[in-house]
Amino acid sequence: MIDGVVITPLRRIPDERGKVMHILKSSDDGFVRFGEVYCSTVFPGVVKGWTRHREMTLNYAVVSGMIKLVLFDGRRDAATHGMLREIYVGDDHYVRVTVPPGVWYGFKGVGTREAFIINVTDLPHDPDEMERMDPHDNPIPYDWGVRER
Repeated sequence: MIDGVVITPLRRIPDERGKVMHILKSSDDGFVRFGEVYCSTVFPGVVKGWTRHREMTLNYAVVSGMIKLVLFDGRRDAATHGMLREIYVGDDHYVRVTVPPGVWYGFKGVGTREAFIINVTDLPHDPDEMERMDPHDNPIPYDWGVRER
């Protein structure tokens, strides 16, 4: 586990009308403050990343589809510096993943359909507060290809 990363199981509450899918409440452990909420999508096989925020905490949940979320701890002062973590998030594993500042992240659409990702942050978006790297040409020791296990 990477220091500061929290994986929280989420509830889906179905009834005959549809369902409610919890993401984040102000009373949840780890909630600090509200910055913004946005939805992004990713198509199957597409990789988005790598990104790192200096100050922002992210709270990812996938409400439809599946992604492979990959985290890399680039914080030199962290006990887990250099650690990688893969987390499958979405239809088959409905969780919220809290990503602290300083941790690199990227994700890949997996499965057969577009994935819809909700992110609740503790700060509004600021392009000067983040860094980006090419998902394939970078110093992070990770290959986005499918692994035959």
